[in-house]
Amino acid sequence: MLTPYTNYTDSPRLVDPASLAFQSLLDKFAPTDATVLIVGETGTGKEVVARYLHHHSQRRNGPFLAVNCGALTESLAEAELFGHEKGAFTGATQAHPGWFESAQGGTLLLDEIGELSLSLQVKLLRVLQEREITRVGSRKAIKVDVRVIAATHVDLAQAIRERRFREDLFYRLNIAVVPLPPLRQRRDDIPLLANHFLSLYARRLGRPARRLSSDALEALLEYSWPGNIRELENTLHNAVLLSRDETLTPAHLRLTGYSEQGFTTATAAATDSTLDSFLRQQLSDHPHQLFDRVVTSLINNALAFTEQNQTQAAALLGISRHTLRTHMANQGVIKGRRKAMGHAPVSLASFAEQERELRIGYQKFGNLGVLKARQSLEQRFSQQGISVLWSEFPAGPQLLYALQNNEIDFGTTGEVPPIFAQASGSSVAYISWEPPAPSSVGIVVPRDSEIHTLHDLRGKRISVNKGSNVHWLLLQLLEEAGIALDEVKVIYAPPKYPLTASDYLSVDAWMMWDPLLSAAEGHEELRVLVNGEGRVRNHQFYLARRDFVSQNDDIAQQLIESLQQTGLFIDNHRHEAASLLAQELGLEVSSVERALGRRSHKTRAMAFEVIKEQQIIADRFYALGLINKPVRVRDAVWQFPSAVTLSA
Repeated sequence: MLTPYTNYTDSPRLVDPASLAFQSLLDKFAPTDATVLIVGETGTGKEVVARYLHHHSQRRNGPFLAVNCGALTESLAEAELFGHEKGAFTGATQAHPGWFESAQGGTLLLDEIGELSLSLQVKLLRVLQEREITRVGSRKAIKVDVRVIAATHVDLAQAIRERRFREDLFYRLNIAVVPLPPLRQRRDDIPLLANHFLSLYARRLGRPARRLSSDALEALLEYSWPGNIRELENTLHNAVLLSRDETLTPAHLRLTGYSEQGFTTATAAATDSTLDSFLRQQLSDHPHQLFDRVVTSLINNALAFTEQNQTQAAALLGISRHTLRTHMANQGVIKGRRKAMGHAPVSLASFAEQERELRIGYQKFGNLGVLKARQSLEQRFSQQGISVLWSEFPAGPQLLYALQNNEIDFGTTGEVPPIFAQASGSSVAYISWEPPAPSSVGIVVPRDSEIHTLHDLRGKRISVNKGSNVHWLLLQLLEEAGIALDEVKVIYAPPKYPLTASDYLSVDAWMMWDPLLSAAEGHEELRVLVNGEGRVRNHQFYLARRDFVSQNDDIAQQLIESLQQTGLFIDNHRHEAASLLAQELGLEVSSVERALGRRSHKTRAMAFEVIKEQQIIADRFYALGLINKPVRVRDAVWQFPSAVTLSA
């Protein structure tokens, strides 16, 4: 039976008559190669239905690709769908297949097909009729064996009347139609879906099983669900995240318009109007300190609602916990955070009486990623009144920026970002390091690229995250090939995988690091030109704000101990560790496991030899003018107090 997820083995069997009706259609259409049009409101699960059709067809072993037609830019849409030849337009330095060719032997979902331009609609109609495409810049027709599934949330008949959609294309699509009813029209499925989502997110978040009270279930059944299944999923995800009770009540669901007496007849707009009227009246009668009174009331009610849990109260208000605590400090409810070094010192004993927090910046990989997934750090610190807050970053430069701006206290990154941070005047401190992994960084090109050696990089467009580990590798590669920095076009961009058709058009090569590099190695359209072996060391460093470790050396010590234990777990249970990370990363377990296997995860104390290697990198970046001042790495190494030890 069709479910909200592509994992069909452990999901609920839908029972509502409306669901059974479209299920019957799917089971009839799935074994055929007929083009299917899926029509339904946003959030009803159109892509899930398309995956179901693919999964139950003879093409199940072929690729399933989904392209959002609404996200295609007008200038590149044709090239992305049908591919292009080398020289077809400016920047087309090599031939590249489009979505249709990439889906050969499988299924292609054209989501939001109503957003396609009229000119592309003409060409799509020809593809559906002739089963062949013509690349941009070519006159040669290429046969394609692809099943097309289209999806839309708009009324195509109305779009035809408004001359936004071609009538002949509509009739070509309107053969096998699957109308997806909104969730409000299949309420018998709500209890099954709700229990599915509760189990799913309790398992993902490591929480005890949750169940709905009878009133909560009634509230779910009475609610109109304008956002359909997606809104139901988000509602229950939020309830599992914020509630500490095993039984969820209507209050935990935070449904718009619901009170203890049930749903009110007033709309959200009416509620907003009432609030606006109240505030206008208050401004007229009691204007002084109204802002402070409103903020105080919001915070007090949120804290009361969450039983004084600051993290949950902040989430309820849609603000960060740091912002919440700032307001609470302004109200005098808690003491404000101590300022940076230079103020009068505070003893560890007096500071322990205050609630403390550890704000960790992490990427979804390595020791910190596994430590977060296992939630062992929270358990260790909870008894000491220390709250652990996690902030995710796509790469080291972004993480170091947050460290510079006092948004986090601690994080991990590779060799280069700390150097850029020090050059910007940031008071960061190196805490510890992990052994090098040169094979975990590399440069990736399309498999059919004309780039076969490093010398072929001259004149090419190379994507790199500025100030990242791979930035250092790029400099080494160019020097090895005798290519000056101004002889290539460096495009500064955050790491990205998988790549889109637009990426292939705009860039010739990508600097990548694990786990993305390991995933790219397994992609049939990509190849690794070279990796960092013999070129860079690629250490991993743990860093903190110097003022934070000066005031919290006990937290830093326990954190490093937890990282050492996590490193042993990764090295001894690599598959299990990879499984914990794979779902978060959206990558195959095998790719993550390969990436973990390239590095020893044993966290170690800072050592002279790694400080020396960092200094060499810093001097090179300064000489090239990539950082604005010389950096003395030794000055940023944190020395734990004599009473605190860190194993080497």
